[in-house]
Amino acid sequence: MTIIKNIILTGKHVKPILTDVFYTKNDTKKPIVIFCHGYKGFKDWGAWDFMAEAFAKAGFFFIKFNFSHNGGTTEQPIDFPDLEAFGNNNYTKELDDLETVIEWICHSSKFKNETDVHKISLIGHSRGGGIVTIKSEEDNRIKKLVSLAGVSDYGSRGPIAGNAEQWKKDGVKYVINGRTKQQMPHYYQFYEDFIANEERLTIKRAVSNLKIPYLIIHGNADTSVLVDEAKNLHRWNPNSKLEIIEDADHVFGASHPWEQKKLPEHLKKVIELSLSFLE
Repeated sequence: MTIIKNIILTGKHVKPILTDVFYTKNDTKKPIVIFCHGYKGFKDWGAWDFMAEAFAKAGFFFIKFNFSHNGGTTEQPIDFPDLEAFGNNNYTKELDDLETVIEWICHSSKFKNETDVHKISLIGHSRGGGIVTIKSEEDNRIKKLVSLAGVSDYGSRGPIAGNAEQWKKDGVKYVINGRTKQQMPHYYQFYEDFIANEERLTIKRAVSNLKIPYLIIHGNADTSVLVDEAKNLHRWNPNSKLEIIEDADHVFGASHPWEQKKLPEHLKKVIELSLSFLE
């Protein structure tokens, strides 16, 4: 297996997009899977490397990346050394970053013998589930879509759900990171960007308009994004496939750091369901 970590892509927003690829080098064009991490996430979180390896072993060209403003840096792609970048992130930037990754792999001379650019699927976890859904609806290069513990609505959650007037007055609101204990900023631009692009950023609209195969996977023990959100997504697109994993939490049994040499059972189930759907 070939694993190349921390490829630096230049996107629309100055900060680099760090990208990993996992594949079996054999000069055979492979279907492409692009994975998007969630809120307070990063490409090297927990067991995502093991997941990437499983997809590569199954014959896919697997790509995962850090959103440019997720709070990581090229020197330290894990965790959040750049809280200023984190505070200046928003959904539109994440969509732009995903666009950059898609464009890059579609026009890469280095990987052209290993990738089938006519077979691109997106997988998103949590907040990333919304990003991949919106992108899949608007980009006809995307052929299949998988949402893992994906959110169904951006307007009712996170910093946007709070007091906008106070946010505007303060210019920033903070969210504590339970694991790192950092006070993570969200500058008011996050709200302004959402309001300016609200129609595009409405996940219900994107889901309702999807014309491609769509798999929704969720755990019924998820306390971060309730399983009702998965049921909403499925209701808005009855052609979608809904898989609820019994007793699975928001990260399907994984944690960070992940020091075991094997996948957690619930994440293994996620991968089995995803591979069956994508193949």
